[in-house]
Amino acid sequence: MSQDNKVKTTESSPSAPTKARKRLPVLDPSGDYYYWWLNTMVFPVMYNLIIVVCRFGRVGTCKPIPLLLPCRACFPDLQRSYLVAWFVLDYLSDLLYLLDIGVRFHTGFLEQGILVVDKGMIASRYVRTWSFLLDLASLVPTDAAYVRLGPHIPTLRLNRFLRVPRLFEAFDRTETRTAYPNAFRIAKLMLYIFVVIHWNSCLYFALSRYLGFGRDAWVYPDPAQPGFERLRRQYLYSFYFSTLILTTVGDTPLPAREEEYLFMVGDFLLAVMGFATIMGSMSSVIYNMNTADAAFYPDHALVKKYMKLQHVNRRLERRVIDWYQHLQINKKMTNEVAILQHLPERLRAEVAVSVHLSTLSRVQIFQNCEASLLEELVLKLQPQTYSPGEYVCRKGDIGREMYIIREGQLAVVADDGVTQYAVLGAGLYFGEISIINIKGNMSGNRRTANIKSLGYSDLFCLSKEDLREVLSEYPQAQTVMEEKGREILLKMNKLDVNAEAAEIALQEATESRLKGLDQQLDDLQTKFARLLAELESSALKIAYRIERLEWQTREWPMPEDMPEADDEAEPGEGTSKDGEGKGPSGIE
Repeated sequence: MSQDNKVKTTESSPSAPTKARKRLPVLDPSGDYYYWWLNTMVFPVMYNLIIVVCRFGRVGTCKPIPLLLPCRACFPDLQRSYLVAWFVLDYLSDLLYLLDIGVRFHTGFLEQGILVVDKGMIASRYVRTWSFLLDLASLVPTDAAYVRLGPHIPTLRLNRFLRVPRLFEAFDRTETRTAYPNAFRIAKLMLYIFVVIHWNSCLYFALSRYLGFGRDAWVYPDPAQPGFERLRRQYLYSFYFSTLILTTVGDTPLPAREEEYLFMVGDFLLAVMGFATIMGSMSSVIYNMNTADAAFYPDHALVKKYMKLQHVNRRLERRVIDWYQHLQINKKMTNEVAILQHLPERLRAEVAVSVHLSTLSRVQIFQNCEASLLEELVLKLQPQTYSPGEYVCRKGDIGREMYIIREGQLAVVADDGVTQYAVLGAGLYFGEISIINIKGNMSGNRRTANIKSLGYSDLFCLSKEDLREVLSEYPQAQTVMEEKGREILLKMNKLDVNAEAAEIALQEATESRLKGLDQQLDDLQTKFARLLAELESSALKIAYRIERLEWQTREWPMPEDMPEADDEAEPGEGTSKDGEGKGPSGIE
């Protein structure tokens, strides 16, 4: 074998495991396949949680066995009547439990934000968790004891309840994915209440069987009575009785035995806890709904209170209320920026682009612009809603923003507000020239027409400041947009070429003067830097010379009479050189 073949074999060897991995894919825990598998696992878990407890009981004779629940319980007739169906459903749920363990071994996990797809690492991580132990315990073949005890003891399948955490995981995933999370929370709460009442009704019937049917008014009536021997009647009566106890809203017979008292006390405590849970859950749902409404729609209560305190006239107040009502009925949002503020910047831009890019790309001056520029502009769009008869702008107003019509109709009207010159529909735009400083624009930045909303109109607003902020990072795009605006003005005969040339000349002269000033400033900075350098150099030289003089003076000999002269001069501090030899009074 040649060296080239060896190299090719070595390089191609890692591709074999890749092909093997493709045959057995690894599921993403946040993906759709894993989500639908979780929803599939809801059925076997709910089956074991609801049906198995109903079948607890004794059919025929049953020997008491330690460590097992009593054989006398719940609805044994249900187990006997549909035995074959229960066996099929039992082992079908066991098969799904087994497949679920296989799915766990093929479900990746995130490590430092990256999905791990190595099956060895996945298996090693899974077997070290409590979930693996619970999954194994839920599949222990305890029903093998059917061979000795008979097939009518579903109590042996109690270990299947250990897979309940899978149910909670499926509910959590559904709550985050559904478009109606509050409705799902209410439905989930009702399901929990049903399961609790169902279990309680089964325990009530089992306790009635244990104490004796019809012994007193509290237990289930004697099945010998007409109508009470039917299985459906037994379950519905037990469910109804349990509902009365747990909701504490009905008249239940007084208990007569100690077991009945204990059952009632336990149910009352459970009812108190359930009532607190229901109230807390419903309060949370209502609060979330109110919070969502407050986030999507502006609060009109404060505005109504303000208008009432300020005695605003009834007609204007009615218009304001109609505007708020229109927003809520038609699900209009005016604060999209606040709603998306918690998303990462890039993800927020993608959401805004998917919603509004098609609208922005209709504007002529924005066509053929860079995609990144349009993404920046999309984030600056502000949705606005106008009521019927409301003016968007009037002739002569200063133009600080442009508008894009998303929905509705606007009319270009005369000064009287009645005569219509044109009607603007969805997809059209106006005011784009006023937000671009085009030289020679004869209308300047003033509005040239009156625009009035005919009905409720939804517009996107882009301000001049936001456009200027974005274009500061895209100078080439700014040049292109100004050129397109200039072409539009030429077609409209609103471009003064002479004024444009004068402004260009003035701008060039100003730029030339600015360049001269910049050059002079640079020269002054250079000279100032040189002066500073010379000053520092001179200061260093002077400091060095002073230091040398200090060292030289230290080597000079000190005169012997110098200290005595200093001592003699101390008492006559008041004397001076001119008064040498004079007395204290200064007289010779």
